[in-house]
Parts: sequence; C-alpha cells; structure tokens
Amino acid sequence: MSATMLQVADGLLALPGAKHLPHTYKDPISNLPTHPEAQVSDSSIPIIDLEALHGPRRSDIVKQLGQACQHKGFFAVKNHGIPRTTVSNIFDTTREFFHLPKEERMKFYTPDPNSDIRLMNAYKDEVANVFVARESLKFHCHPVENYVNKWPTNPPSFRKYAAEYLTNVRRLEITLLGAISESLGLERDYIEKKLGGHYVSLNYYGACEQSDLELTYGVRAHTDPTIITILLQDDVPGLQVLSEGKWMDVNPIPGTVVVHVGDLLQAISNHRFKSLLHQAMVNCEKERMSIASYCYPSSDAMIGPPKKLIDNDHPAVYKDFTFKEFSEQMWKVISFTDTRLDSFKCSTA
Repeated sequence: MSATMLQVADGLLALPGAKHLPHTYKDPISNLPTHPEAQVSDSSIPIIDLEALHGPRRSDIVKQLGQACQHKGFFAVKNHGIPRTTVSNIFDTTREFFHLPKEERMKFYTPDPNSDIRLMNAYKDEVANVFVARESLKFHCHPVENYVNKWPTNPPSFRKYAAEYLTNVRRLEITLLGAISESLGLERDYIEKKLGGHYVSLNYYGACEQSDLELTYGVRAHTDPTIITILLQDDVPGLQVLSEGKWMDVNPIPGTVVVHVGDLLQAISNHRFKSLLHQAMVNCEKERMSIASYCYPSSDAMIGPPKKLIDNDHPAVYKDFTFKEFSEQMWKVISFTDTRLDSFKCSTA
C-alpha cells in the first residue's frame, strides 16, 4: 500500500466494504489548502455550556449548537460530563503507551484496515512531498465489553482508563446528537436511532520530527467520514480548521472538548451543516496528544436528508443511501474531503 493510501486507510478504519475493492484516487493533496500561516482566533470558537441542556434554557443551547454546526462546522463544549480525573487518566495511559519501546507498540501494527485495533506510524509521502508525523492507535470501542479484551495490557492501566473515558464519551455523544437533531427540527432520537459502532484514535505527535521533504504535518487537511467527531486535546496547540476561507488555530481550552461536523451529518442535514476541513500541525518544542472519537451509523442506516428538511425552497441535495453504500464508494474513490458524497448528490443539486 502506498503512503497516500496508507494515510487514507488510517482515516477510514474498519468501515464496511473496505476489503478487496478497486480504487481510484481523487483530490490529491496539491488541490487542498497548503501549509498555512494560521490566524489565532480563540474568540471565533463557539463555546457551548452543555449543563444548560438539562434545564429551562435547553432551547437556547439547542439553537446555539445548530448555529455553530451551520456557520462554523465545529464548536467547543464545557460541562460535558467527562470527569477531570478520567481525562487525566486517559492522557497518562496514552503517553505511557507511546513511550513504550517500538517493538512493544508494533505488536498492534497491521496493514489491514478492517482490524479491530490498529497502530499507524508516521510516514513519508514522496509523491505529495510531505511528512506525516502522527503515530496513532485506532480501535473499536462500542460496546466496550465486546472489544476491551483486544486492547493493550501494557501499560497495565490501559484497559481500565480507556474504558472509563470511552463510556463517558459515548454518553456525551448521545447528548450531543439529541440536541443536534432538535436543532434541525427533528425528533430528539432521530440521529441516535441510526447509530452503529464507535471507534477511537489515540494520537501522538512527537516534537518536530526531521524530514527532508518539503512540509511536515501532524495530519494533513481532511474532513471526517463520520456523523460527528469528538476531539480531546492536551494543552499543546496543533489543531487547525478552515473557517471562512482561512486557517484558524483551535488552541486547547481547559475543561472543554472540540466537536465537529462530519460528512454524514452534512448529508443528513441536507447540506445545512458543512463537514469541517481540518488538520493537525506538529510542535517543535513539545510532544502533543489528542484523542478523537468517531461517531458513525450502522451499515443499513439510511443517511439521506429526511423529508422534513425538504421543500420547494430547500430541495434535496442528496439521495437516500445507506452507510454501507457510502463506505463501499469511499473505498472505490479515495478522497480527503466531503467530495466522498458527490456520488450521492441528486441530479438537480
């Protein structure tokens, strides 16, 4: 598998239809925004207090979430319900894992994108002339009891701390999807009913690894083929998003997690919500860690926009399609962006 295909497979772990499909490659990295001089603009990051979802201000918070999804494609949430000790513990055990000797970490390496757990290494892409510096451990995690026995036992704390964190994240995911559904004028459980599995990526970025290639990235610009992605950052900056045509640093805000729109929510919302183009940069002084939790549907879930969102002023942008059909197409035409959805657009869109 080439470096380019390896990077794409990294982002599409174990989705249905990943095996044995011929593919073509779309959206070469040269067509995406290049290495940016990003603006530091914390004031542009919507920060939403989820505690108010459980009181008389729920409708206000639902509206804020909908506006953030529509106008920004991402937001930060505070009072998200994940205990501080749980956050601290998952970062500690992630750091310990990536500080293990390479031969210990490599026990989880496999080129099979359908593996339930998979280590991805940093690599060079000489075609695009970039170095991608992230090392990540990706694994399925819902329901936890079905997968926990496949997770690392070194460090000894790994399974316990990962299970605690991921159980809390799943609870947060359900809360967010309920409010996002309401923001679209749908029943609270509309998106939740489509849910299938859940997987997570524990990401480690060493301090500025050297490369003779032109650019060094943590992760190159891409959108996620998910409903939403929930990202926990440590205190080292690195995340950048494309906002209003400019790259913006999304610096860590203590006590928050970042949530962003994925391709599938773009389709469900009839393109009202836009999948977020984002990337990660390396830090030249400090190592950096992040934990990305990916929310996706069951294979037979229907993803097209509901009839409630379609009228004369808002014609359907996308046809109905299943997640399985999306996954199969995604592996036939490899893309870094929401152009994965092009095959499912209505002819009039």
